[in-house]
Amino acid sequence: MKESVYNELCALAEEMNVSQDELLVIAIEKYIQGHKNQKLLCSINNAYADGLDASEKVMLDQMRRHQQQLFEQEYLQ
Repeated sequence: MKESVYNELCALAEEMNVSQDELLVIAIEKYIQGHKNQKLLCSINNAYADGLDASEKVMLDQMRRHQQQLFEQEYLQ
């Protein structure tokens, strides 16, 4: 481990009032969760890469109309 990284680890661990080992575990857990989130986002993007199918377009149009009606009821009356 680079000395500069080790020094930052020590300082942050002290600031957070945790051991260096605990801070490393926290950092690794956050990195793993971030990696999982990135993979999930890629999967979602791939699933919708081909656009909406006909039933999804109908549902989207219905949701838009409903939201417009709610807006009009709330703000235009």
